[in-house]
Amino acid sequence: MMNKTELLESWKAEERQAQMRGWDFSYLDGRMQSGDDDLPWDLTEVLRRYLQPDDHLLDMDTGGGEYLLSIGHPHENTAATEGWVPNIALCKERLLPLGIDFRPMPDESAMPFDDAQFDVILNRHGSYDVRELKRVLKPGGVFVTQQVGRDNDRELVQLLLPDVPVPFPKHALAEQAEQFRQAGFVIREQGEVHLPIRFYDVGALVWFARVIEWEFPGFSVDRCIEQLFAAEQLCREQGYLEGRIHRFYLVAEQ
Repeated sequence: MMNKTELLESWKAEERQAQMRGWDFSYLDGRMQSGDDDLPWDLTEVLRRYLQPDDHLLDMDTGGGEYLLSIGHPHENTAATEGWVPNIALCKERLLPLGIDFRPMPDESAMPFDDAQFDVILNRHGSYDVRELKRVLKPGGVFVTQQVGRDNDRELVQLLLPDVPVPFPKHALAEQAEQFRQAGFVIREQGEVHLPIRFYDVGALVWFARVIEWEFPGFSVDRCIEQLFAAEQLCREQGYLEGRIHRFYLVAEQ
């Protein structure tokens, strides 16, 4: 069992290591268990109920294109956007040679596409602007999204940063579905869940908190040292640190 000095050194090493290429949490395999594997819906199956091979598909906030490529939609009918600078270079390297129309998009309120360009827009855990979606979707077009809700990881955030407010207080299914209805969309499907997420060592949570900086704003080992030692004690007592993920999905037709 490591002493406090050794723990501190190991956490700082995790902090230095905290980075991702694309959207890949495999670094935490065996150290984190997320309820994402137990969602009561399958986003790919939902998408395939609406997407036809001839449809023009846009994947917003594609990350590194990992999920988009797994769908297997014809590349000539596929476009993608990404706003996070480290992933933009990766998408240019990975997607453009395939013939996918990739475009950087730092601001979802100004989508770099023509009016009525897409039959289906996919958004997996990215931000969006309902007015812009309405503009770039064709009449009868469909927006399919799975979102990270406002309650996501809150127990873990409060463990490390007890005074941080909820960052997106209206980001839950009821509020978002109503926003689409008011814009003239019809909600075809929807669902929402809260499921456990567990970390089996504090170092894994340190890495996660540094990567997911928008949920853990201002987190650092030095700033949160006392909270980290308290988390270490809790982890030793129960064998893990637990929070909840918050996910919802909806399908909105233009």
